[in-house]
Amino acid sequence: MADETLPRAGERYPAAEPQRPHVVTLNERRELTVTGVRNVDSFDSEAFLMETEQGYLAIKGSGLSVKELSLDQGKVVIEGLVQEMGYLERQQSEPSRGKGVRAKLFR
Repeated sequence: MADETLPRAGERYPAAEPQRPHVVTLNERRELTVTGVRNVDSFDSEAFLMETEQGYLAIKGSGLSVKELSLDQGKVVIEGLVQEMGYLERQQSEPSRGKGVRAKLFR
C-alpha cells in the first residue's frame, strides 16, 4: 500500500504555506504594529509575547493594550508605552524547555 502523502513519480510535493511578510512599525513609542504574526502566546499591560514568521517577539512596556488583533491577517496593533522589544532565539522559544520563554520575558 503506497503512502498517500508522498508524490507519485513525476509529481512534486505540495508547496509549503507561504510566509506572510513580517514588519514591525513603532510610532512615537506609543503604537506598535506587527504583521506576520502567527500567534499571541501571552500578554498583559506590561508584556507581550507573540510568535511571528521570524521567531518569537517579546515586547515590554507600560499601559500596553491590544488595539487590533487579527490572526487571520497575521496583524497585531498594540497601544501603550513601548520600552523594550526583542526576538528570542529559537532554542529559548522551544516549548519543551518548560517555562523558558515566559520566564525570560517576565524576569
